Amino acid sequence: MGALSGRLGRALAIAASALVAGTAVVAGSPAVAQPSGAAPVSWGECDSDALDGVPITERYLYRCASYPVPVDHDDPRKGTVELAMMRRAAADPDAKIGSLFLNPGGPGGAGFNRPVTAVKKFEPQVLNRFDIIGFDPRGVDRSTRLRCFKSEEQAEKVLGRISSVPVTDKQIGTTMAAFRDYGEACDDHAGELLRHMSTKDVARDLDLMRQGVGDEQLNYVGFSYGTLLGATYVNMFPERSRAIILDGNVDPQLRTADGVQYDRERAQGFELALDSFLKLCGEKAQRCAFGEGDPRAKFDEIRDHLRQEPITMPDGSEITLDQFTDSVSSALYAPDQFRQLATDLQSLHRQLHPKPGLVPELLGLLGKPTSLGRLDAPADAAESSYVDDTYYGVNCADKPIPKKPEQVPGIAAQWEAESPTFGRTQAFSDVAACSNWPDFDPDVHRGPWQHQAANPVLLFGNFYDPATQYEFSRRMEQELGNARLVSVDSFGHCILGNSSCTDRIAADYLTDLKVPEPGQVCQPDKQPFA
Repeated sequence: MGALSGRLGRALAIAASALVAGTAVVAGSPAVAQPSGAAPVSWGECDSDALDGVPITERYLYRCASYPVPVDHDDPRKGTVELAMMRRAAADPDAKIGSLFLNPGGPGGAGFNRPVTAVKKFEPQVLNRFDIIGFDPRGVDRSTRLRCFKSEEQAEKVLGRISSVPVTDKQIGTTMAAFRDYGEACDDHAGELLRHMSTKDVARDLDLMRQGVGDEQLNYVGFSYGTLLGATYVNMFPERSRAIILDGNVDPQLRTADGVQYDRERAQGFELALDSFLKLCGEKAQRCAFGEGDPRAKFDEIRDHLRQEPITMPDGSEITLDQFTDSVSSALYAPDQFRQLATDLQSLHRQLHPKPGLVPELLGLLGKPTSLGRLDAPADAAESSYVDDTYYGVNCADKPIPKKPEQVPGIAAQWEAESPTFGRTQAFSDVAACSNWPDFDPDVHRGPWQHQAANPVLLFGNFYDPATQYEFSRRMEQELGNARLVSVDSFGHCILGNSSCTDRIAADYLTDLKVPEPGQVCQPDKQPFA
């Protein structure tokens, strides 16, 4: 949701020190740049860390590779970047249909190890008949990384000054100055890669990888931001698209046409999810620790108090408005965290209204730094320091946001009036960052979105999704034209792996291209407070 809090920013800056010396863009082979003749992927052994958690008896299924693609697809002379790839071989190779590429969103989320976690998201028929391919997109983690800072000290100096929810004039001024310095650092140090980070660039990488594994058509599952990548691919390469699944959908038309309005509506989505959580908590008061009385009024009291000063807990720990907002937004991604979220909220409320002999419980979720609530990524996405440069590198390319940083405080105040918990933090994330981003003309696919592929695109959208509200999924269906939306009566961000209903539909679609009937609604396997 909002930009990095000071506390989180310092943590990320320290972690970023190990990432500063990333792989450089190197001169590449012109053959790699030709879409009609992509080089084959050279698979080799994976390092032991990559296969952490995989049983020894199954490790033979996994292979890894580093695959070169042009940093600039229109000018291969500028060299290449390396893409880290992992493959889990189809368990039944005689029945193999092809490869299934996965993207976890972010943007900036690492997808390299998705074949390891895929066993929890897909039915056996999918794992049997597809090679599962994970990759880190350009700029991310094991691939050639986007680097805005030349040193740990510079990263700390900038990230440590950014507030998620700046309220006072001093906080606002410090945060905006830090974003200005962030943009200048990227312009100075990120190099040619910074100018080629759009989703269109990643879609062209994906097409080369598809050819590199020997598939005539793409099979793909994208989560959250990964739905924009899938929608972009199927419109750029409709004849090369076989089965495309998009889970937790963005609104591609709005996102690439008006970044400010998109982020405004994104804040509204978080508010809708929070309000639904609080209402459910009140209805399930016997099983929700925060359900006694009026959960909405109690929550607002906590938030409004934090706008004035932090809350100090009995153990001496302190929670700020930044920490509170970041952690609540992140908790809304995962319904299995709702019980702990409710317990933490009740502890904060009790601390504001102390009673003799009743000591509030120590905070769990709300006491932990997090940046997940800022990302378009599923709840199981790994939170890592490398996300941030790529997150803004992609979003500031894709989203049209005016280079008018002086307007950001007014936008934040307007959004806060309509989205009191998340409006301000959303404005001081992408709008603040991108208004200060280096000014260049990125190559972005901004439509058309009504694809011409032979097969419908399969969509999944949760009713109470915080990061990509349900309305976005409805718009994705309309904009793609040839698409089918399966609605899910669920909280949380993205659904595959958490609903037997959606998992069966996805498996039948991937293996047999079977499309569900219009208007189908699935249930999650577990509902909060059940």
